[in-house]
Amino acid sequence: MKEMWDERYSREEYAYGEEPNLFFKTCLEQIPTPGRLLLPAEGEGRNAVYAARQGWKVDAFDISAVGRNKALRLAARHGVHIDYQVADYESARIEGGAYDAVALIFAHVHESKRRNVHQRLASALAPGGRVIVEAYSKEQLSYGTGGPPAEALLYALDDLREDFADLEFLQIQKTEAEIHEGQYHHGLASVIRLVALAGRP
Repeated sequence: MKEMWDERYSREEYAYGEEPNLFFKTCLEQIPTPGRLLLPAEGEGRNAVYAARQGWKVDAFDISAVGRNKALRLAARHGVHIDYQVADYESARIEGGAYDAVALIFAHVHESKRRNVHQRLASALAPGGRVIVEAYSKEQLSYGTGGPPAEALLYALDDLREDFADLEFLQIQKTEAEIHEGQYHHGLASVIRLVALAGRP
């Protein structure tokens, strides 16, 4: 997988564009005070850089060093800082109880690891922090407009309800949406959108 992502990110253009994901952008706008944000599987940094420009303190990680390098170039171009590790979900340094938001934007995890990964990320939230997810549903295979080509990497509503069962759901839905993000996410898609809140002490 690392080699595939390195190859995808090795081109001059940004594979998914340079603008933030629209659902992510909308969710951040609803949080009145920027805090600390974690972005797993952040790729070339479009969401991290946007958040940093809005005043968020951003930590990110991805398995691709090529993606990290492009993210840091994008951050430098916009005059912001992001703390970006080259790591996978198991090896990433993730501080428990520290984040005001954790955003998983098309950050698909294989079904054999998904629940453990999601529960670890939920435990990284500070009280009152929120998880933000936009991901392709299992029905996306019939759309052919982006996302993993394997059902084991796609999501169902019930799976995410169980993964984040300890949080309070503010939004969880499967919907059709026009996604236009570079050459790899382009067209009508079946997506799951989730926002869930960590309990206050």
